[in-house]
Amino acid sequence: MHSVLGDRKSVAILLGPALLVYSLIMLVPMLWSLGYTFFTGSVISGFTWAGGANFSKLFDDPALPTALWFTVKYAVVITVGQVLVGYLLALLYVFFLRRAGSIIRTLVFFPVILPTVAVALLFQKFFEYAPQTGPVNAAIEAFGGTGVDFFSTPGHAFLVVALMDIWRSMGFYAVLLYAGLLDIPDEMMEAASTDGAGTWRLIRSIIVPLSLPVLVSSLVFSINGTLKAFDSIYALTGGGPGSATSPLTLYMYQTSFAYGDYGYGSTIALTLTVLCLLVTVVIFRATRRDVGQG
Repeated sequence: MHSVLGDRKSVAILLGPALLVYSLIMLVPMLWSLGYTFFTGSVISGFTWAGGANFSKLFDDPALPTALWFTVKYAVVITVGQVLVGYLLALLYVFFLRRAGSIIRTLVFFPVILPTVAVALLFQKFFEYAPQTGPVNAAIEAFGGTGVDFFSTPGHAFLVVALMDIWRSMGFYAVLLYAGLLDIPDEMMEAASTDGAGTWRLIRSIIVPLSLPVLVSSLVFSINGTLKAFDSIYALTGGGPGSATSPLTLYMYQTSFAYGDYGYGSTIALTLTVLCLLVTVVIFRATRRDVGQG
């Protein structure tokens, strides 16, 4: 194996086709999209050279701050919810559900494999106000409350979106973090228990520090996934009411395909890419020392 890896021709023959396919599928569309940022128009109306006009438009666009704020708020809330609930479930598997853990993990993981549109329709029915009363509003009215039109106000719509995406993805992060917890040596846990460490002390002093690398990976996965969220929000609220739940991805889609401005849509996509890179670098830099110590 060492002789093969040391031969540049063998490495080129083995990796060349894969790199070529990766370049064609991933890098070429990215570079193509980057080129669109210097043009206006679409494939139907034709393209016109715009220079840096699309980048100047970013700073004058009144709709962009709203979409950017919703994107950041959504990413922070959903990431914290997904990773926190997933971590609590993983701890539950380790400490209390060792025997029934596989069944519980399967049930919790099940929403991950459901189609996004099906989940969105399910939550629409759960929180429906009219023409039919959904189970949530029926429960509110049963306890003497007044039904709520969850999809007519920004705050309530965001709440439903958050609940749906946390419920849908918490099983994935629970399994991911549980796999990380399994790498912690049992001898270390048993030694700490023998010395009198309780559950909380075990979590604070041993489990959290030793599982920090997989926690950081989960944060990076989640924050990048939520910054690029599109399908679940589009299927549930369509970005409404108004544009209150419209992230940058949806604004980019509408700009490119509804308004036919590929250039400005690509500029929004580039902004989102830079945002994802910055957030990832910040997370790695903020946790690098602790991970290294762990």
